[in-house]
Amino acid sequence: MSQYFDIHPDNPQPRLLKKVVDIILAGGVVIYPTDSVYAVGCQISNKRGMERMRALRELDKDHNFTLLCRDISEIAVYAKVNNSNFRLLKANTPGPFTFLLAASSELPRRLLHSKRKTVGVRVPNNAVVQALLSMLDEPLMSMTFALPDDEFGLSDPYEIKQRMSAHVDAIVDAGYCGIEPTTVVDLTDAAPRLVRQGMADFSSLG
Repeated sequence: MSQYFDIHPDNPQPRLLKKVVDIILAGGVVIYPTDSVYAVGCQISNKRGMERMRALRELDKDHNFTLLCRDISEIAVYAKVNNSNFRLLKANTPGPFTFLLAASSELPRRLLHSKRKTVGVRVPNNAVVQALLSMLDEPLMSMTFALPDDEFGLSDPYEIKQRMSAHVDAIVDAGYCGIEPTTVVDLTDAAPRLVRQGMADFSSLG
């Protein structure tokens, strides 16, 4: 059975966040809120956690993960950020965008897109996950939480608890999230390219 944490969406309680972080550092897989949908994640070095997350969503080994980062400086550790990309990231983070960038040598190979050598990164605009990332002091390896038979992610934390408490190590309840995922944008070419339209408006990118 997973541990269930009722955390205030605007003023997350540090003592509860510390318990979630301890579970992550001990190899746990957790479900938590973002500024788009609920997500599932684990520590960046947790290979077994990655396998559990894929199994949870019935995804194959080629499915890509996203690194949830605190800020652009943390993104730049794991991805190559040129001047034009830096300006675009600065203007559009935090927020419900996932950006595909060329991976740096610091990125663990298992997180690397096998053909394109890219990585998905994002900075969420959510007080709970930002506080969690700050306390963890590293990115979270993450993916949208959605069940295999569900086109949309679950937005009700009570329903998540009922259906998933036997499959993950912790569930963070910070109220309802939306059902629209992030907008995915490829920044590896000269101009931004829309990969998936989601919550954020692609046309707003300057």
